[in-house]
Amino acid sequence: MHFLLVGPGALGCLLAAYLSRGLAGTDIRLSLLDHNPERADSINRQGILCDQQDRQHKVAITAVASPKHISPVDVIILCVKSYDIPACLHFCQPLLLEGTLLVFMQNGISHLDCQHLAGKAFCAFGTTTEGATLVSRGHVRHAGKGSTHLGFLTSPSVQAEKLLEKTTELFANGGLTISITNDILNRLWAKLFVNVGINALTAILGCSNGDLLNIPGITLRMEEAVAEAETIARKLGIEIAADPYAATIDVCRKTANNFSSMLQDIRNKRRTEIDAINGAVVQHGLELNIATPENLLLVKQVKEIEDNFSSRQATRQDI
Repeated sequence: MHFLLVGPGALGCLLAAYLSRGLAGTDIRLSLLDHNPERADSINRQGILCDQQDRQHKVAITAVASPKHISPVDVIILCVKSYDIPACLHFCQPLLLEGTLLVFMQNGISHLDCQHLAGKAFCAFGTTTEGATLVSRGHVRHAGKGSTHLGFLTSPSVQAEKLLEKTTELFANGGLTISITNDILNRLWAKLFVNVGINALTAILGCSNGDLLNIPGITLRMEEAVAEAETIARKLGIEIAADPYAATIDVCRKTANNFSSMLQDIRNKRRTEIDAINGAVVQHGLELNIATPENLLLVKQVKEIEDNFSSRQATRQDI
């Protein structure tokens, strides 16, 4: 078997480290695809470094900069930013073959509409609460233990089901807390609620997750943003198992010292995933004629920050 991980960002590097450990002692191959040849060469030389608790793990991995240099793969794990998906799947088109499983691991929900770009590959989706911070190229710090869920939005083929089971088994062997779920759509929305309430506010305020609970007036904004997303989810028939706002507060407390991925993007003057998170709530609100003023304001404020980046920095995708 051959696994391919696309995108060596924070989550991509963390998952590569887990999967590499899970493959130890097997003849299953793992490769990494990166559109940036210089960064791919760097990862080939140094491997992937993963800081976990008080230890640093080094993972040797084959990184390539073109799908033409990769033999056919069984499972593709897509870890690029949500806004890069169309270009990335076009880039990966030679690998999106019948019998291949493509696993989306993006924030937000905008990637749910990208299945038509997957060629002949069958699509699965994942959501994780693992915390990861990219320190430098190929160097990730595990910022907090979480759980990961994988699943299908449509009935899978027997082949796709077996491949997802094998993927889950190998990640678990590597130490990742992971399972297959029958309600992946509901879980994606459950994570969206949390991201809607935390990410944009931390990016705007430049603070940790926990600090949101201590700044006057911010929990009210958080509650309004999450409530708007919840209203839309219920209109769409999404099953909500727990109080979304209470869950968001709980995440703030449990990850008090963590910095959201959106704040990390802002600090590195990179484009954020605001359109896939709060922006997706606004878009659904327009389609359903449901007002989303708080999410609209959050989108506006984050985009104003992005607009202040210089044109060179705004398009820079590499660290």
